[in-house]
Amino acid sequence: VDRRGRRNHLAACCCDCEELDDGCDRWLTCKSLPPGALERIGDTIADRLRVPWFSGAVKINVSLVPPLVLLPVCLHVAALHFLLGLIILTSLPVVVLWYYYLTHRRKERTLFFLSLGLFSLGYMYYVFLREVVPRGHVEHSQVVTLTCGLILMLAALSRAKKDPGYLPILAGNERPSLQGLHNKNIRESSSGLHGISGAASSRAVNGEAKGYCRMSAEQPAGVKKDWCTKCQLLRPARAGHCRLCGRCVRRLDHHCVWINSCVGEQNHQAFILALSFFMLTSVYGIILTLHTICRGRSLFVALFYCPGAYSDYSSALSFTCVWYCAIVTASMGYILLIQLLNISYNVTEREARLALRDNTGRRLLGGLVIDTGQYNRGLLCNWGHFLSLGSCPPQRSAEDIV
Repeated sequence: VDRRGRRNHLAACCCDCEELDDGCDRWLTCKSLPPGALERIGDTIADRLRVPWFSGAVKINVSLVPPLVLLPVCLHVAALHFLLGLIILTSLPVVVLWYYYLTHRRKERTLFFLSLGLFSLGYMYYVFLREVVPRGHVEHSQVVTLTCGLILMLAALSRAKKDPGYLPILAGNERPSLQGLHNKNIRESSSGLHGISGAASSRAVNGEAKGYCRMSAEQPAGVKKDWCTKCQLLRPARAGHCRLCGRCVRRLDHHCVWINSCVGEQNHQAFILALSFFMLTSVYGIILTLHTICRGRSLFVALFYCPGAYSDYSSALSFTCVWYCAIVTASMGYILLIQLLNISYNVTEREARLALRDNTGRRLLGGLVIDTGQYNRGLLCNWGHFLSLGSCPPQRSAEDIV
């Protein structure tokens, strides 16, 4: 009871929040919460979770916290016994997949996966320096090589986090309407802007003109192929709207939860580079750790049979981290394989998903890749197209256009 005669509880010391105060009061008196109360309490706690800073209190994203706490606890508990390690290392992927399904169904952006990935890298590197290097079987050049790989991977990841190729959003008074664009296309077609000869003009009138948006003069519904109703703009070929970012992206591949950003025309190369550096660095770290813990055994045998791994806690923790890295590396390796196959057939994940939905693509290599056949020009041409992504297109003169 405070000086004003009002009842309070410890939760009121954190913040003066009516939802939290009412929820705690109902919990203490064994009363049920009204519908939606838990969501509002969660939003209140997330809003009040801040840390002091020079320019003012900084809000902390709640999704950043669980990996920082749960990952070290789970790995240290898993190192206590083989059975505990088996249970925890089996449960972790299931929990991650469940959380991905939950956020994907709610169409929410989250920093959980980015936090988990970055903290996993930092913590594995810390365990390697603390538990593996002091054993004396790892040379300084190998530590430098592993560190350089980690730095290169982070640099590529930083580049992949930048603009994936968002289409500019016009102001409200500058946005064209669908009917206005259709009428404009008819006027341009009738005035001969889409062609010089009479045959070209007749094709434009009959709906055969192939301009920027491939609009049909007689079928305004055809504009929907390139018209984004969310962003209210015309999209170039292969562009798509990301429902999580709320933006249209040039040559949209997919929204990657591990970088919390879209993968598009501007950052697809950096995304592949970050995955490649991660694979090389992770496999190299696993090899160095297993050769230190299970000396005299081959890599594959040591991964599944290492009798002295649980002889002391340091070896057990290192071996547990090796298995955690192996699980993550296998997952990322599958993603990288699908990406490389898609690049070889010049198809994006978004196009493959739409082709499966519309039953217009061919399943190849046991279903690992979906060939739409629309942009496939052969292996060398497809990779040449991918390596030239993000570069400025060559300017064509008026004579070339005519």
